[in-house]
Amino acid sequence: MGTHPDRSTALLTDHYELTMLQAALSDGRASRRSVFEVFTRRLSGGRRYGVVAGTGRILEAIADFRFAEDEVRFLRDNGVVDKATAAWLADFRFVGDIWGYAEGELYFPGSPVLVVEGTFAECVVLETLVLSVLNHDSAIATAGARMIASAADRPCIEMGSRRTHEQSAVAAARAAYIAGFAATSNLEAGRTYGIPTAGTAAHAFTLVHDTEREAFEAQVAALGRDTTLLVDTYDIAQGVRNAVAAGGTELGAVRLDSGDLALVATEVRAQLDELGATSTRITVTSDLDEHAIAALAVAPIDGYGVGTSLVTGSGVPTSGFVYKIVAREDDTGTMVPVAKKSKDKVSIGGRKYPVRRRENDVATAEVIGIGEPPATDRDDRELLVPLALGGTPQNIGTLDDARARRHASLRELPVTGLRLSKGDPAIPTHYEER
Repeated sequence: MGTHPDRSTALLTDHYELTMLQAALSDGRASRRSVFEVFTRRLSGGRRYGVVAGTGRILEAIADFRFAEDEVRFLRDNGVVDKATAAWLADFRFVGDIWGYAEGELYFPGSPVLVVEGTFAECVVLETLVLSVLNHDSAIATAGARMIASAADRPCIEMGSRRTHEQSAVAAARAAYIAGFAATSNLEAGRTYGIPTAGTAAHAFTLVHDTEREAFEAQVAALGRDTTLLVDTYDIAQGVRNAVAAGGTELGAVRLDSGDLALVATEVRAQLDELGATSTRITVTSDLDEHAIAALAVAPIDGYGVGTSLVTGSGVPTSGFVYKIVAREDDTGTMVPVAKKSKDKVSIGGRKYPVRRRENDVATAEVIGIGEPPATDRDDRELLVPLALGGTPQNIGTLDDARARRHASLRELPVTGLRLSKGDPAIPTHYEER
């Protein structure tokens, strides 16, 4: 794996990871071969499916998971690790294997979305990093996919950068693109991940001019007739007249950011048509979520801009993933299953092998083999793909591949699985042990 020498991710972790590492190095268990899995016991928010996102970012983060001189000095100066552990960390390189659900794939309770295999030491130190990425990105992708489903064929733009942490904004834009969003307002996401970017103007641009008409004429002069004019700073009907006067009947779009959007959009559409701007699109914003978008399905709206709700997971900011050891080597060198048995947090031991069971191309169950692949029929679809082997990242495809995968996976679901209301997962999860 490649690395950025000036940017380590090694301390994006919890103290207890290194507490366990030091104790395991001390008693000789650190080198035991182990299998850790990432899964969720239930779908957060009563949703019917989840969308995997963040895998590519995890591989990038592991590549930069290096304890250089500065990191080691901090740990030693603050008494986090002893000298022997510091020496081990200074030489750390992840050389294990990682398997997982490809980005854009759907997941359900129990789905082993990531399987990390290696020594106990090299697997355990990755827990917090892996979970922080997957829990955030998959929550955004899941919310975004619900919004895209509600929007049908109307494009959505991600524009939530001002409502979250500056680095989370970039990750959210990436996850939203996987979910099907057409573009982002975040320029760093555009530079880093090649996501199309888009932007209009704020009310401030209108207010800095002496008149709304003057503001619109300036925007059209600078950006061309295909620009989008924000028409609700003052009176919307007059704003539409000013917009068409400034941009002509070939004006690209107008944006609405307030009021009863369904009613206002209907009125604006009629007004645009009367003025001859029949091809001018209507884009709406204003605290939209998947439910609001669904309610606007019958309105003459051509696109949506979504911010706060998207970057906060539409009320579900985390996916509820956990990272648990499910198998480890015993003193004879044999791999044995292990599992947590505490109340309400039971896990199932043994390395998992999942398939998506289908009938006539419709998903019917998540079938998970324990210890070996389940018995399958010809319509089953295997879910785990290699992400890193011997520490070397594998070809995981592009973000456009992930978008296509999300689209195809959703099309497999039974119709009831697309409901926005809270309910049971779209398909059940079954375990098979042979």
